[in-house]
Amino acid sequence: MDRPVGGGAAAGSVPAAPAPGTTVVDKASQQGLITSIEGIPALSLDAISSVAYGPEAMLAVLATAGAGALARIEPITVAIVVLLIILVFSYRQVIEAYPDGGGSYAVTKANLGPRTSRLAAASLVVDYVLTVAVSIAAGVAALVSAFPSLGPHSLLIALAILVVLTALNLRGIATSARTFLLPTAVFIVGIYIVIGAGLLRSHPAPNSGVHPVTLPQTAAAVGVLLLLKAFAAGCSALTGVEAIANDVPAFKHPSVPRAKRTEAILGVILATMLLGLAVLTVRFHIGPVADQTVLSQITGAAVGRGPIYYVIDLSTTVILALAANTSFGGLPVMASLLAHDNLLPHVFGLRADRPVYRYGVVMLAALAGILLIAVNANTNSLIPLFAIGVFIGFTLSQTGLVRHWHRARPKRWWLRAALNGTGAAMTGVATVIFLVTKFTGGAWIVVIAIPSLMLLFSRINRYYDDVSTELELGSVPATPVAHEELVVVTVAAVSLMTRAALGTALSLGHEVLAVTVQFDDERAETLRSEWERWNPGVRLVVLRPHTRTVAAPMLEFLGSPEIRDRQVMVLIPEVEPRKWRHRLLQNQRGIVLANVLRRRTNVNVARVPYRLSRD
Repeated sequence: MDRPVGGGAAAGSVPAAPAPGTTVVDKASQQGLITSIEGIPALSLDAISSVAYGPEAMLAVLATAGAGALARIEPITVAIVVLLIILVFSYRQVIEAYPDGGGSYAVTKANLGPRTSRLAAASLVVDYVLTVAVSIAAGVAALVSAFPSLGPHSLLIALAILVVLTALNLRGIATSARTFLLPTAVFIVGIYIVIGAGLLRSHPAPNSGVHPVTLPQTAAAVGVLLLLKAFAAGCSALTGVEAIANDVPAFKHPSVPRAKRTEAILGVILATMLLGLAVLTVRFHIGPVADQTVLSQITGAAVGRGPIYYVIDLSTTVILALAANTSFGGLPVMASLLAHDNLLPHVFGLRADRPVYRYGVVMLAALAGILLIAVNANTNSLIPLFAIGVFIGFTLSQTGLVRHWHRARPKRWWLRAALNGTGAAMTGVATVIFLVTKFTGGAWIVVIAIPSLMLLFSRINRYYDDVSTELELGSVPATPVAHEELVVVTVAAVSLMTRAALGTALSLGHEVLAVTVQFDDERAETLRSEWERWNPGVRLVVLRPHTRTVAAPMLEFLGSPEIRDRQVMVLIPEVEPRKWRHRLLQNQRGIVLANVLRRRTNVNVARVPYRLSRD
């Protein structure tokens, strides 16, 4: 860019305004945001890592019909990829129509009403928590299978991984994306190497250790119900496809094209991986084995048991553990939208100095940690619960888009509506199959958890509505009226802290009164004499309780006839120590008294800190 003659603008000159239609982007505001490529490790690991267990879930179902049914994995995978393509196109539309994030929740809220949107939100919250727990537990399980001596420490390892992920995400999603970029690239390249090498082979590698399943000459008869069950099991590979649409604001400007590009990249990677692995499964006659995963068998058959095998196996372990990062990118943003809609506490809408909703991150980590502890980091205990929530979200999102196109009626709207309607039907069928086949295996927990969350959302929303009504928000209040106020300062001794508190009180009210609660006659007389000698210009009232409690005499005093009809403010001075650990050494009566007064009186209460010198 050419510089102006003279070395730049003159001092005090005003920069030229941008041309019409030009968007000015503050570089500082872009810090902590991600690019399209960084969106893959930040928001897509859940979907990409699912190739490690999606095909295996299908084979586990098909194997119940005999070895001859295993070849059905190819047409089932094609059907899953068709659904994947529909979902990718759908969520690219969601990204464009709802750039503030929220995904299924935003679509459902706009098109199907608030009650249905709460179902979508509750389903996604459950799925996000399960994604973190399942991903970490699966990663630890893969690690333990390589190093069995770590088995007794599985839970501790899982919790340690959770702590590391939480710490990284509290620093911002961009930090976690860049940290995870290398292992993600190693995993993706490794899987493509496996697919490429496998397609060049007609038989497993000599040193693969793979023993192909003997397939009968005639194909096994497989019922429609079993095929649908295998399809639903394989659809677990599609979890995470929605996460990009849930966190569009995490992308750098322009966020919408970047997010749509990331969604398309994810679709291409996941589709080619699933199809390639399905072909190799049939080519090498791979079947489920107790002590080895399907992906491990395919990798060994394609590249042998050499260094490449161990690099891919280790990267699989890492990616499975890091797949939890998808939830850390999506749930906090959705929680902030729920807080904005008065469905969650407003604290979830607060952001730190970094562009991260830290309260949402901490909540997700806490819930996932509780779940891991409850099941002792056992993946088999979590799998029956997995994917139900996200497929409910898929179905509602697709249905909402059908209604959106019917209302908006853009060019060729019927084609888009048909695409989304097909997707809604397919994901709806998968959801029903999930619920029916997994209900007794633990899915009943999800059936209870989702309505419970919806009830929680409703209760929180009702509270905020009541507060809004009480405060008459949205209406113009009457002109404020000044009242004669009595400021009561609680004191324990004549000190600099007392002096500072009285100074604050005198600057606030028309009348100031110092009140002390003394349990000992001698100490009461000593304080009275010191007060008279000091003579601060404020009357001292000494309360003598019958029991050793501060709250009861204060409540009695504030309820006396000469006080109770007045507007009163109570100031409670407290020492603020130099170091946080010294807070435990401070007298906690101020906190107790403040809580009691707020709960049982109508007076205004303020705790006034006296900061000790930092020298």
